[in-house]
Amino acid sequence: MSPRGNKAAMNFKTVAQVDVPQGRNGKHKQIVTQILSDLDQLPVGVALKVPLAELEESKENVRSALNRAIHKGDRNVATASDAEFLYVWNESQ
Repeated sequence: MSPRGNKAAMNFKTVAQVDVPQGRNGKHKQIVTQILSDLDQLPVGVALKVPLAELEESKENVRSALNRAIHKGDRNVATASDAEFLYVWNESQ
């Protein structure tokens, strides 16, 4: 008798592993990707000025997501904010 002959019924559907989405695309991915892309193009001594009114999420949530991406990419970035803008810049090593 085959070892597969008396298996219990599957509880979940299956999918080929190549069709499984890889990575996590969180709700902050687009803004964080845009900020990081712009940071790559910034000269030393210049900060990005991101309007808070254009953010879909709160400043704190975007800042947290940005912080996670910065640490994952081993970057040296600083942020500040006021009532209208989130400022982001590359810190010198």
